[in-house]
Amino acid sequence: MPKDFDIVVIGGGHGGAEASWAAARLGHSTVLVTLDPDKIGEMSCNPAIGGVGKGQMVREIDALGGLMGLAADATGMQFRMLNRSKGPAVWGPRCQSDRHEYAKFVQKQLSGQDNLTIIAGEATGILIENGRAVGVRISQQGSVSDILSRAVVVAGGTFLNGRLHCGEKIWPGGRYGEPSADALSESLRSAGLQLDRLKTGTVPRLAAETIDYDLCDRQDGDDVPAPFSFLNDFVDVEQIPCWLTGTNEKIHDAIRANFHRAPLYSGQIESTGPRYCPSIETKVDRFADKTSHLVFLEPEGRNTNWVYCNGIATSLPTDVQDFMIRNIRGLARAEILRYGYAIEYDYAPPIQLHATLETKKIRSLFLAGQINGTTGYEEAAGQGLIAGINASAMITGREPLVLMRDQAYIGVMIDDLVTKGIAEPYRMFTSRAEHRLMLRADNADRRLTAIGRQVGLVSDDRWDRYCARRRAVIRAEELMKQTRQGPKSIWQILQEPQRRAEDVIADCPEPVGGELRTLHRRCAGAIESLVIDARYEGYLIKERTAARQMHDLDSRPIPREIDYGAISHLRAEARERLAEVRPRSLGQALRISGVTPADITVLAVGLAKASRQQGDELDSRR
Repeated sequence: MPKDFDIVVIGGGHGGAEASWAAARLGHSTVLVTLDPDKIGEMSCNPAIGGVGKGQMVREIDALGGLMGLAADATGMQFRMLNRSKGPAVWGPRCQSDRHEYAKFVQKQLSGQDNLTIIAGEATGILIENGRAVGVRISQQGSVSDILSRAVVVAGGTFLNGRLHCGEKIWPGGRYGEPSADALSESLRSAGLQLDRLKTGTVPRLAAETIDYDLCDRQDGDDVPAPFSFLNDFVDVEQIPCWLTGTNEKIHDAIRANFHRAPLYSGQIESTGPRYCPSIETKVDRFADKTSHLVFLEPEGRNTNWVYCNGIATSLPTDVQDFMIRNIRGLARAEILRYGYAIEYDYAPPIQLHATLETKKIRSLFLAGQINGTTGYEEAAGQGLIAGINASAMITGREPLVLMRDQAYIGVMIDDLVTKGIAEPYRMFTSRAEHRLMLRADNADRRLTAIGRQVGLVSDDRWDRYCARRRAVIRAEELMKQTRQGPKSIWQILQEPQRRAEDVIADCPEPVGGELRTLHRRCAGAIESLVIDARYEGYLIKERTAARQMHDLDSRPIPREIDYGAISHLRAEARERLAEVRPRSLGQALRISGVTPADITVLAVGLAKASRQQGDELDSRR
């Protein structure tokens, strides 16, 4: 095996898969180092992709030329558009995946990718020279060797110093049955990175044949499945149902009686878990007035009997888990194939990162995924893609890709991480995006495919399809705005909330109606996205105006070497927070917790004063 590569990616999870996919497709010799190549793309938690906020990110990953959307479409078992009863800004595509086929699909794509080498081994250390990452030390079957590179991406998931908990039992591991990566944690800490601890949890898995589905509520997918990838016009798949049941007061009483044996409450686990995906013991404690909590029974694949019990993540002792399962409606005979457990792991607080995901302390070292304090496949994949792109940009001397908050949910996520930091595992929600009407799932290609093409990730086939859709949208908008029915244009009629787009187009006078119907037939998704633009035009104008104002602040850079202590009249808290984050612009500075608009005014005056003084010094030297 060669010992020199352009880019080394550590970790074969969703972040590492996207990082190595991007780096290799951009023409760089790339090596993916993972403990077990057969676990690349593993769905460690629930067997699903997407959801509210998360589904938008999957579409964005796809629009930029990433892998996750293609994998979801190829291996999905049930597709649903969540939040259909609400506005399109919060619609979230989601699919139930075959977890085994998903991993196989990702592995096949990566193994067949030019410029990419996959090796089994443990990354035990980052090689650093003169403040720059220059490679990785790996251990393979007891032997140690070094791989040199020009950039390193760490996407270690929950493996960094991972510890598993089930009741009083504690054992090392990054995932059930897999070892932890303790040496890599120590290497990162020795290099000067701050590492803290977070916690996440898993649920019991059941044998399908032991479940009484007649006692559960059936949940089917959408009649017409919506694909994630813009390369797919439709998904032709036989969908399988999921099932819904719930806990009860008898179970809650048993959980309360065993709080002293629960690692979360006994003091055995001291780190913070995800607020928005709490364990069942946390739900029972936090929502004491609720008599039941939902449990979703999700099949893990078409050819497996494993069923995922979404909604009851737990690290309670096995006897308590037995009691809980036996007393859930439909699960009296259920066999537990694997008990739920919690996992604690190291992460690097993300304010140590630039917006490119490069660390501030160590040049050419990029971090992606749960090491940055996020939770979820989609969040990890989005970061991995950006880390791979920016590792490539650093090597080639191109401008890095920093997506803004009005461009992508991926941009919102990274800006939140590097600007605000985290106090608990970060999960994406539509409520985090102030421009969410602009950042819809349906228009991700219009927002990002041109950017992906410029970066070099978008293939000719994807680009041709995008251009055809774009031409259809431009022509349809032209026709809708020019054609009138009575006193109003078609565009204005579409803004009436009670009007259905299909009816409006069907009633259009010829020949416009025929052309619009043809455009809709050829590019249905693109035209439906345009109709949403028409319906919410007034709100979109307001969002774009607000975005432009923030762009003005984001375009005013702050020198990295600035001494905030030298700026008079700046509040002490603002000085401390600005020095900690070291924002790249006035816009980012304004988004830092603890920094006020008044602080930004003082900072802007200080920067202007420093610029004038620098100019005067240059003039005097001349």
